[in-house]
Amino acid sequence: MAELAALEDPKARAVNEKHGDDHGVNLGKLRAVAKRLKTQQELSRELWETDDTAARLLAILISHPKAYGRDELDTMVREARAPKVHDWLVNYVVKKNPHAEELRVAWSADPNPAVASAGWALTSERVVKKPAGLDLAGLLDVIETEMKDAPDRLQWAMNMCLAQIGIEHPEYRGRALGIGEELEVLKDYPTSPGCTSPYAPVWINEMVRRQG
Repeated sequence: MAELAALEDPKARAVNEKHGDDHGVNLGKLRAVAKRLKTQQELSRELWETDDTAARLLAILISHPKAYGRDELDTMVREARAPKVHDWLVNYVVKKNPHAEELRVAWSADPNPAVASAGWALTSERVVKKPAGLDLAGLLDVIETEMKDAPDRLQWAMNMCLAQIGIEHPEYRGRALGIGEELEVLKDYPTSPGCTSPYAPVWINEMVRRQG
């Protein structure tokens, strides 16, 4: 904890806090600490228990994703206050855990929007990598009905799922584009030069163009 405190940078904190992340540690330096520590599951759990955002990010990096039980991950995703902690937990741990599919189903319908967004992130992963068995038309129905009024984090996750369906599955592309154009979610999102807009119709068309 002392080492993480020594890495604190007020400028980094100011930038991170704009995104809801209450820490000021450069992520490159944090990854260097993790590389030195290597995988240490017990230390990872102790760091998580501090409730400190930088410590939790480090905990994720040095954890063994398959060592967590289903209920433990469910508790952790509900405790993950900072968006970056939530994002890393889902992408670096839950996606690699044997309980990922069970949690995807449970979380997607959770009344807590942050938890539901984790479920949708896992669904997007399946849309790309293991679409067999998914009801893509049903997912588009839910997105069409609920995405427009969803809280920000959940809306972002549903929008990603919409875009991935459109990009990866040509038979649903027309409908995905139509839903994106109708709802106009993230249409005016500020996008840096050289980056692709998260607005689904632009995103889908650009990625399909690159594939072609």
